[in-house]
Amino acid sequence: MFLRWIPLIIVILIVEWYAFQAIKTAFNNKWLLGVYSLIVVLVLGNFFWQFFGYDRTEGWTHAIAYAIGFFVALASLQIVLFSFLFLEDVLRLLKACVDFFSERRSFDIPYRRKFISQIAIGLGAIPFASLLYGMYQGRYNYKVLNYTLEYDDLPEEFNGFKITQISDLHCGSFDNFEKVAYGVDLINQQKGDVILFTGDLVNSVAKEAAPWVKLFSKITAPFGKFSVMGNHDYGDYTEWESISAKEKNLQDLFNFHQEMGFDLLLNDSRKIEKNGDKIAIIGVENWGAGRFKKAGDLSKSLTEVDKNDFKILLTHDPSHWDAEVLPHKFPFHLTLSGHTHGFQFGIEIPGWFKWSPIKWRYKQWAGIYESENQKLNVNRGFGYLAYPGRVGIWPEITVITLKKKNSLI
Repeated sequence: MFLRWIPLIIVILIVEWYAFQAIKTAFNNKWLLGVYSLIVVLVLGNFFWQFFGYDRTEGWTHAIAYAIGFFVALASLQIVLFSFLFLEDVLRLLKACVDFFSERRSFDIPYRRKFISQIAIGLGAIPFASLLYGMYQGRYNYKVLNYTLEYDDLPEEFNGFKITQISDLHCGSFDNFEKVAYGVDLINQQKGDVILFTGDLVNSVAKEAAPWVKLFSKITAPFGKFSVMGNHDYGDYTEWESISAKEKNLQDLFNFHQEMGFDLLLNDSRKIEKNGDKIAIIGVENWGAGRFKKAGDLSKSLTEVDKNDFKILLTHDPSHWDAEVLPHKFPFHLTLSGHTHGFQFGIEIPGWFKWSPIKWRYKQWAGIYESENQKLNVNRGFGYLAYPGRVGIWPEITVITLKKKNSLI
């Protein structure tokens, strides 16, 4: 088993050597170099100790999350240093070859390397500081995003109906009750007519939700609270002593949804009625592309739904939209998803620009998308996972107001 990690260890050692050389060349201070070396040893040592030594029957821990966070922050600095100095070495090698054949003298190499090292450290400090800030402040920097969506066939009584969507709570990651309570208050302040939760209550095991049941049960809406399962909710990412233990974990998770006041839709549907008009809330189990669980059964969830009903679909993974939702014979007016977290890292300028590395994995990864009068919203998530922070892609509470097209209201 150890042999498969050898390539990764070699890469880490190469990057570490280049980063060490950059610090040494830029500052030439043995005390600073000693402090840097100590930080590297502590961060790397803690990362490997936590990541490879934790009890996989207990699920994710805060210690593992912080080990990952500090490792990622340090690595962001070191990768920038490596990139600059490695490129310089390539150029120096090419220049040496040219000089060898042309008998030209080279210029002051030590001065050049010091200058480049200083530039690299300055640039590397940007992602390093950003990731540390994301751990300190960004993970609870809740944002409310408002959308108004218009439909020709929206039932008259639902004109102005307000949906509050949350997603990806990942309760096992929370470590600040007051901050999370502020987020819950912010949800209630939106005064949504209905609350829709699109999955991932926990990271690994159901018991992670236990300390947060009472708090999330305070979320209220006059037309109810509905939820679906996410890929992390099935207990597939931990080790179980028996099949029955895993089954009990799943039942415990169902119970926590109920205690929080959520009507959990397992390939099922509900009708919301308002003064005689109705809309359908449909919820499928997790359906994910690639290796992710495909428990979602869209056809089964539509047993009590008519083709002409106004339909709101809850499905955790947005890849389900292109794969099965859009091609389906029933039109789905609005699909709500989460799952991507927006990678918890990116750049957003509202109304103008958004970018995250997650776009290379998911076609729809954050915000509103539309195809043939069917709309999708991908929520960036309320919680966080693995890296215990957010940079640029903030935790989200989505408020969607439904409007009948050409209505004066």
